Amino acid sequence: MHLAKLTNQGAQVTISLDELLLINNALNEVCNGIHISEHEFSTRLGVSRREAAAFLARVHAVIEEVSTGQG
Repeated sequence: MHLAKLTNQGAQVTISLDELLLINNALNEVCNGIHISEHEFSTRLGVSRREAAAFLARVHAVIEEVSTGQG
């Protein structure tokens, strides 16, 4: 991972496909694999399961783009 830019609003980073797959797999496991109650989920992750699942979908879409040569 390479940090390109950091501001008060967020960070711009470059990550490898392997790193992106790691994020995808970890999010998938947390969202769909292991059981965590809704309350514990938001306490531990800082977002709701719905927000995490939406981010997982965006990460997955990027992987699909890269894998099909569109990215």
